[in-house]
Amino acid sequence: MRRADRLFALVQLIRGRRLSTAAWLGERLEVSPRTVYRDVADLQAQGVPIEGEAGVGYRLGRGFELPPLMFTVDEARAMALATRLAQQWLDPAMALAASDAMSRVLSVLPNSVRAEVESQQLMVAPVGLAPELASRLQVLREAAQARRWVALRYTDLNERRSERQVRPLGCFYWGKVWTLAAWCEQRQDFRNFRLDRMETVQVGEAVFPAEPGKTLADLLRRETGCGTLG
Repeated sequence: MRRADRLFALVQLIRGRRLSTAAWLGERLEVSPRTVYRDVADLQAQGVPIEGEAGVGYRLGRGFELPPLMFTVDEARAMALATRLAQQWLDPAMALAASDAMSRVLSVLPNSVRAEVESQQLMVAPVGLAPELASRLQVLREAAQARRWVALRYTDLNERRSERQVRPLGCFYWGKVWTLAAWCEQRQDFRNFRLDRMETVQVGEAVFPAEPGKTLADLLRRETGCGTLG
């Protein structure tokens, strides 16, 4: 890592925590605590309001802002790759938002960095969600965000068909498969529904309440496996 990149990263790390020790900062930056001491002293000499001292910890004074959109080559490469993945596996609206955000990043990068990012060797094959599934993902994501009831006609993995009234809570990507995590009114429990096994999806106008015990936070607290399919 170039020293300029390290100093920028150092400020970001200090800003992100209430108090950061030199040992912790050194571990994150892969340098010794002594190097952290020198870097902090240099930043303080340049006017960065870092408060604290060696052996106690550091924090950033209020009101200090770094110039926006400063990225290392590796950070920009990672964002470019994430954008390419998003374009294949997200719904159309989110894929477009990711692409627009990446265009803004590229527009402010130095020419040399931009050239490296655009010519990186990690590529994403043009395979992803079928258009119908991508549209369904957008419908369900927006329903979850707006807390609108959803009626499903669904076929489970055992080919059993059912109709469900659900509270959509969030969409989960499992690697080639998206599921909807929801509170199912028929089962009175959390359930996961594969998007590719939904026959019909109808989003209502009514908004469901955020009842304790039936929220996404409740589901995530209860189990990391995110419930039962169907």
